[in-house]
Amino acid sequence: MDKKVSLHSNSIRIKKDPWVFSTLILGVILIVLIVLLALGKVNFSGVSGGFINGDDAGIKVADFLNARVGGGVTYDSYEDLGDIYQVNVNYQNQVVPVFVTKDGEYFVQAAVPLDGSVIDDGTTPPNANGPIEVSVDDDAFIGEENALVTIVEFSDYQCPFCERFYLQTLDQLKEEYIDTGKVKLVYRDFPLDFHPNAQKAAEAAECAGEQNKYFQMHDKLFENQVALDTDDLKKYAKDIGLNTAQFNTCLDTGKMASEVESDYQEGVNYGVSGTPAFFINGKLIEGAQPFSVFKQAIDAELNK
Repeated sequence: MDKKVSLHSNSIRIKKDPWVFSTLILGVILIVLIVLLALGKVNFSGVSGGFINGDDAGIKVADFLNARVGGGVTYDSYEDLGDIYQVNVNYQNQVVPVFVTKDGEYFVQAAVPLDGSVIDDGTTPPNANGPIEVSVDDDAFIGEENALVTIVEFSDYQCPFCERFYLQTLDQLKEEYIDTGKVKLVYRDFPLDFHPNAQKAAEAAECAGEQNKYFQMHDKLFENQVALDTDDLKKYAKDIGLNTAQFNTCLDTGKMASEVESDYQEGVNYGVSGTPAFFINGKLIEGAQPFSVFKQAIDAELNK
């Protein structure tokens, strides 16, 4: 996910709600933010079990992060800080420190086990206890309106993991489930702060939706992710046959800014911490997971 902890990369904006911070760590969507966990001195003595060497800890951290976000994280180096290792991982050409106990079991501070389980820290994200009710609002969707399974996707047009889902998984979902009337896919906006063009790109899709061409713009944006400045967005509007005067006014005035922000805030309320994030009949799947993961979750819902 520019796991929002998209690592994103799966990407993230930190809010003040206490569970959001836990979700950030648990999701590990934006690896860059993990460095915030280590601000301040840590004394984590009494670690149980045997120590592993720093290289093994680094490989384990990278494997854990890649499993959560779909790849892109590599182990770089480590430093022995006494009670903990500082593991340096490379993500999107940035070397970022991650702090881990010497038994290779936990991220330091808020202690998140690398086997994916969670130590209770007194906070509970909203989706921790199973499926939740996720609103589709009035957002654009593809598929049958009354399909047995609804997937609500929270996504960011500048997120590379969201692009990966679009390029590698969406067509398979459409062929097997959406076009056959079994699944409805709803797209909701979750633009990340460190993606400078994500907000306006989301607004552009909403403006296109005013002219009933939301998903034409959606596709155009993901197919041209490296070119999403305002001039590019206006060009894409022309390319897909929009009334450009109406579109440009919508985009320039920020008419859809509040709609995009509303989606984002609802996503935060549901426990979304990175992109892409999917709720399949209310059950959260994080990151650009392979088609097989979606198939298993969808089939489970269809077979109830």
